[in-house]
Amino acid sequence: MAKNESEGVSRRDVLGTGLTVATLAGTTGLVTGGTAVMIAQPGTAKADDDEDHHKKALIPPGKLDEYYGFWSGGHSGELRILGLPSMRELMRIPVFNRCSASGWGITNESLQIMTEGLTPEGKQFLEASGQKTYLNGDLHHPRPSYTDGAYDGRYVFVNDKANTRLARIRLDVMKCDKMIQVPNAHSIHGLRLQRYPRTGYVFCNGENRAPIPNVGKMLDDPKSWRSVFSAIDGDTMQVAWQVVVSGNLDNNDADYKGRFIASTCYNAEEGITVADMTASDKDHIVVFDLQAIEKAVKDGKFQEINGVKVLDGTKTSNLGITVYIPVANSPHGCNAAPDGKHLIINGKLSPTVTIFAWDKFPDVFAGKIKGEEAIVGNLEVGLGPLHTTFDGKGNAYTSLFLDSQVVKWNIEEAIRAYKGETVNPIKQKIDVHYQIGHINATHGETKEADGKWAVALCKFSKDRFLNVGPMKPENDQLIDISGDKMVLVHDGPTYAEPHDATIVHKSKLNPLEVWKRDDPFFKYSTDWAKKDGIKLDEDNKVIRDGDKVRVYMTAAAPAFGLTQFRVKKGDEVTVFVTNTDDVVDLAHGWTLVDYGIAIEIAPQATASVTFKAVKAGVHYFYCQWFCHALHMEMSGQMLVEEAGA
Repeated sequence: MAKNESEGVSRRDVLGTGLTVATLAGTTGLVTGGTAVMIAQPGTAKADDDEDHHKKALIPPGKLDEYYGFWSGGHSGELRILGLPSMRELMRIPVFNRCSASGWGITNESLQIMTEGLTPEGKQFLEASGQKTYLNGDLHHPRPSYTDGAYDGRYVFVNDKANTRLARIRLDVMKCDKMIQVPNAHSIHGLRLQRYPRTGYVFCNGENRAPIPNVGKMLDDPKSWRSVFSAIDGDTMQVAWQVVVSGNLDNNDADYKGRFIASTCYNAEEGITVADMTASDKDHIVVFDLQAIEKAVKDGKFQEINGVKVLDGTKTSNLGITVYIPVANSPHGCNAAPDGKHLIINGKLSPTVTIFAWDKFPDVFAGKIKGEEAIVGNLEVGLGPLHTTFDGKGNAYTSLFLDSQVVKWNIEEAIRAYKGETVNPIKQKIDVHYQIGHINATHGETKEADGKWAVALCKFSKDRFLNVGPMKPENDQLIDISGDKMVLVHDGPTYAEPHDATIVHKSKLNPLEVWKRDDPFFKYSTDWAKKDGIKLDEDNKVIRDGDKVRVYMTAAAPAFGLTQFRVKKGDEVTVFVTNTDDVVDLAHGWTLVDYGIAIEIAPQATASVTFKAVKAGVHYFYCQWFCHALHMEMSGQMLVEEAGA
C-alpha cells in the first residue's frame, strides 16, 4: 500500500501552516469547492481507543437514547430524527420533498400545507409548469423553538434554500404543519429564532441579491439588487416585516435578551462573479435592532412590496435599524454563546474567530463607539473556520473546514489574550473525516448547554465506509466533549448532504402515541365529511356528486371498512381513509395499484387523496404498512367502468 494510503497526508502537509488570508481569498478552488475535494486525504488520525468513552455511546437493545437529534436532509428536502448518543436514525419527516412511504406530496392534507403559503408568483410558476408543488427542496437549518433561551418542545423550523421557503414541524406529532414561500427574498439560507421571551420571530436570511420586486426589470443593474432579512411570525407563519441590506446575507443568530440579531454578510463589493465578490479583504456583519425595527414599522417608515412591510436597512439608510461592522473577508458562521454575553463570528477565508460583546451594541447604535469597538476578541484557530458550538463551561468548539478538524478553545481566555495577556486559549484540536461543515453540541444553542456530546457533519467520508460506487456517503461523527479532552467515538454515514443538526434532551419533548381525532391536521377531511354528513371513524360510504366521487372508508386491522367501490372512467375520485385503531404503532396505509398512489394513516389519523380515474378495469388497493399476520386480508378493489357503460 502506498504511503499516502496507509498513513495519510494531512491538509496541513498539503497547504502548509503558513497559509495566509490573502492566499485563501485568491484560491479559486477554496471558493468554488473545486480544490477542497482534492485535499481531503484518508487516515490523518484515528478515533481514541479509550473504551470508557466509546461505551458511553453504546445503547443496548431495548434501551433509549438521551437526546433527540434533528438533522437537516439537505437537498433530499427532508428532516431526519436521530437518537443520541447511539446515532440511530429513528424517523424521516418529509417536508420539501415527495415521500413514497407516507404519501407526503400526494395526500390532500400535505398538498394543502405545501401550497397554501406560496406566493402568487410561486403559484403561477407551478401552474405554468404543470406541477402541484415544487419537486425539490434544500433543507438546511433545523432550529427548535425557545422560551426564555431554552428549548420548549413546540416546533422545529426549517428553511428551503432552493425554493425560498420556510416550514414548521410540530414536535407533538413530528409532522410539518405549515409552510410558506417568502416574498421579495431570493434563496433562504441562514435561519435562527428569537430566544427571548419566546419564539416569536423566525429570522430568515435571503442570501442571494436580486431586484425587488424581481419581475424582469433592473436585470443589468446589479448594484441595485438587494438581499433581504425577513422576520416571520412563528405562530401565524406570516411575514411580519423585512429589511433590505447591502451585501449578501449568510448566517444569523439572536441574542438572549430579545433585542439584537446579527448576520454575517459577504460581498460588500456587491459584485456578481466570485472574483468581484472577494476582491476586498473586508466584509461585514450586519446587526439589526429589533426595538428600532418595530418602532419604524409602527411609525409607518416602510414601503409595502408584495404585501409585506419592507424597511431600508442598507448602509445609506437613516432609519437607525442596522449597523455594519467590518470583519475579515467572507465571514460565515454566526453563533451566540450560552453565557448571553458573546457573539462568535467565524472567518471562513480568515483563520480567525471574532468575538463581539452583545452589551456594546447599544452604544454602537447610539454612535458612542465605533462598531469595531464591540470586538473583544480575535483568535486564530486554524484554516477555514465555519461554525462554533459551546459546552456551557466557557469553552467553544469551532469547525475547521480546510484543516478537517474541530478546535476547542476558551472564550474568556481568548478575550484575555486579545487584551495582551500571555495565555493560550486553544485547548485541543481533533481530526475529523473530512471537511467538516456544521458542528453542534447538546443544547449548545441554549442557555442550558450541558457539554456532553458534539456532532461533526463532514462533507466527505473517503475510505471510512464500504465503497458504494461513485457517489459516497457523508460522515456524521459523534464526539465526546464531557471531559477535558475531545474523543471521537462514532462514524455515521448519511446521504444526501445533511447540512446542519440540533440536539434536544428527551425531557423537552412529549410526542403523542396516537393522533387526537379533533386535530386540525385533518381539517381537509373533516370539512368534506361535514358537508357529506359522514362520520369519519364510523362510515363506509360512496358519495357521487356529478363526475366527482368521494369514497369514505375506515381501516382497522385486519380489514378496510369498504373492500370494493365502483366509479366511472374520467371521474375525479377522492378517497378518505380513517385508521380507527388506537393501538400504538398500528399504522395503516392505502396503496392503489398502477395509479402511483400510496398514503400513510397513523393510529387515529385520517388521510385523503384525490386522483382521476383514467384507467378502466379492476384496480386493487392494499395496506402497504404491515399490521397483521395475514397481510393479504387488508385489501380491496376499485372497479372503473368505461364511460357510458
